[in-house]
Amino acid sequence: MSEAADYLVKLYDLPDSEAIYRKLKEDGVSIQRAMALDRSKILRFIGDNFDASWVDETTLALSQQPLTCFLAIRNREVVGFACYDATSKGFFGPTGVKEDLRGQGIGTALLYRTLEAMREVGYGYAIIGWVTDAAEFYKKTVGATFIPNGGPENSVYSNMIDV
Repeated sequence: MSEAADYLVKLYDLPDSEAIYRKLKEDGVSIQRAMALDRSKILRFIGDNFDASWVDETTLALSQQPLTCFLAIRNREVVGFACYDATSKGFFGPTGVKEDLRGQGIGTALLYRTLEAMREVGYGYAIIGWVTDAAEFYKKTVGATFIPNGGPENSVYSNMIDV
């Protein structure tokens, strides 16, 4: 795993997302904004599949109005999620897709939809924080660029507490 760094995305220059949404719909996957009444199910999914800190961040995304969390749904079950304004204002993430469904475009669709929502509420840029192994994915998919001096010692993550 490489060292974590922050990346910047221009929201006014996002790629066209219609083809990926259409492909996923054909595969039985929809991308939709989370609903508050599903909060415990969403948090359970995240807790069962990802880092516990992502449960904390997503709890905030599910407490905002409008909710700042999107879900990938297949057969009425959550198979992926993406949030914004959870770590800090203007930040994309956390995000994740069930391990056995990765590589099918679900993460790309969640990324697009979440960044589009950020643009819709007035953001011009988004920060993707604490990027490690996915840097090439973000660069290729949405033109993300490395933020100089955006490593963990110089970002919002530098204030995380240790237990």
